[in-house]
Amino acid sequence: MNRELIIEVTASEVTIALVEDKQLVELSKEACKSGFAVGDIYLGKVRKIMPGLNAAFVNIGHERDAFIHYLDLGPHFTSLHKLVAGLSTKKKNVRFESIRLDQSLPKSDKLSNHISGGQPIMVQIAKEAISTKGPRLTADISLAGRNVVLIPFSNKISISQKIRSTAEKKRLKKIVDGVLPKNYGVIVRTAAQGKSEVDIEQDILSLIKKWEQALEGIKTKVPPTQLLSEMSRANTIIRDSLNSSFNAIHVNDEAIYNEIREYVKVIAPEKLKIVKLYKGSQPIFDNFDISRQIKSLFAKYVSLKRGAYLIIEHTEALHVIDVNSGNRAKVADDQESTAMDVNLSAAAEIARQLRLRDMGGIVIVDFIDLHKAENRQKLYEEMQKLMAGDKAKHTILPLTKFGLMQITRQRVRPEAISKAEETCPTCGGTGKISPSILVDKQIENQIAYYAIEKRMRSLRVVANPILAAYLKEGGLRSIRRRWCRRYLCRVKVVVDQSLGIVDYKIADRKNKELK
Repeated sequence: MNRELIIEVTASEVTIALVEDKQLVELSKEACKSGFAVGDIYLGKVRKIMPGLNAAFVNIGHERDAFIHYLDLGPHFTSLHKLVAGLSTKKKNVRFESIRLDQSLPKSDKLSNHISGGQPIMVQIAKEAISTKGPRLTADISLAGRNVVLIPFSNKISISQKIRSTAEKKRLKKIVDGVLPKNYGVIVRTAAQGKSEVDIEQDILSLIKKWEQALEGIKTKVPPTQLLSEMSRANTIIRDSLNSSFNAIHVNDEAIYNEIREYVKVIAPEKLKIVKLYKGSQPIFDNFDISRQIKSLFAKYVSLKRGAYLIIEHTEALHVIDVNSGNRAKVADDQESTAMDVNLSAAAEIARQLRLRDMGGIVIVDFIDLHKAENRQKLYEEMQKLMAGDKAKHTILPLTKFGLMQITRQRVRPEAISKAEETCPTCGGTGKISPSILVDKQIENQIAYYAIEKRMRSLRVVANPILAAYLKEGGLRSIRRRWCRRYLCRVKVVVDQSLGIVDYKIADRKNKELK
C-alpha cells in the first residue's frame, strides 16, 4: 500500500491529510498554539467534587473545566498523589526509583475519599474538548514512544499481542529488563519487533527523561499549568504510522519540514529521504488532489460506483448511514447478488468515512436487505476486516433481521468537520451556501452508467445556468468534452433556470428524463 502524509501549514492551523493509494483516509486539523491535546500532562487544581457522578471537575487552564471519573484515577493514584504533594512542598529532591509504591486503589470506591476540592492533581488528557464538553482526564499516566509506552508506578512488562514469535517476545523482554529502573513499567509496541537493542533502550531512556522533567515542573509551577506537552499531531502520526509502506511526507512549511526531518532522523534515519519540502506554485492540497476529496467529507450524500450512494445523517445521539443502490441494479442480476455487490462496495466506503470524519459514538448502518444468512455473515466479516486498520477502539455487531448493523467507535478528538463554504453566485456574494455534494462527480457516475451499462450514445444534462456554465467552461478542455471522449458518448448540456444551483437531470436525446 502506498501511504503519503500531506501537511498544509497556514498562519492559523496545520492540516494533516493521510493518503493511502492516492485516497484520503484521515484528516486532522491542529490550531497553532492551541494546546490541550491528547497525551498532554498537566498539574491541575480540583475545582468541585460531584458525589452523584463519583467524579470531579478539574481546572487545567481550559475555558471549560476538565472532567475526571473515579475509574480514571488509575490503580496507582495513591502513590501519584503522595509524590505530587511531596514535590509541591519543595522540601527536597525525590528520586522516583526510590519511592515506595502504595497498594492499588479498589475497583469501586468514592472519589471524595481520595481527593478534595482545591488540591493539586497531576493528570493527563485522555479526550479532547468536544462541543460543549471540556477535556476528559486520567490520572493513570503513560508516555508513548516509537517502540514502547512507559508507565510510571508500575513494574510490569507487557508485549504487544500482535508480536507472535515467542523468541522475539523473550528477546524484547530481556532488553527492557536490562535498562528499565524500578517503579517503571513498559508496554512494548508492535513497532519494536525486529528493532535493535540500542533503539529500544534509547526510546525507554528518552521517555524516562521526559517523565523526570514533568516531575521537576511540579516543584516550580503553580496549578493550573502544563507539565509536559505531547508532540505535534504530524509527529504523532509519523511515530505511530511510519513503516516500509510510508513512502512520502510532503510539507509546505520549512519550519515544520525541519522539525519532521529531525524527528524522522531519530526514529528512522533510513526514511529521511521521504520527507520533502513542497515549493509548488499552487496550494499543496490542490496539487495532490486533496482539496476535492476534502469537499466530499462534508457531503450528506456520498457517491459510490455505478450509481449507488450513501446518505449520512448526524443526530445528537447517533450517526445514521443509509445504503442505496440508486440505478445500480442490472437486468441480468438477481436482487440478492445486486444487493450483496452494493453492500460490499458500501462497506468499504463506510469504513473509510468513519476514519475520515472521525465519527464517534453509535453508528447505525442500514444496508440493503439480504435474505441469505451466509451473505449477511459474509458482509459482517468483511466489515470487521475493513475496520481492522482503524486505530480507534470499535465494536461491530452482526446484522439484525432488519438489515441494520450497529457500530460503536471511540473518538478522542473533535470530529473532523469544519466549515466548507463558497460564495453564492446567485446573490452576488452577499450570502453563502454550504456545498452538499460534488455535483460533477455524481453527474459523471450517472453518465458512466448509461454509457457503459446501457450503451447509450447520446445523453443530455439539464442543469441550472451556473452549473451548466461550469460544465462547458474551457471549450475543448471542458468537463463536458472530457466526458464525451472518456465514455464515447455525445453529452449535451441544457439550461433550465427552474433548477437549483446543484440540481440536475439526466435525459436521453429525446429529452426524456432517465430515472
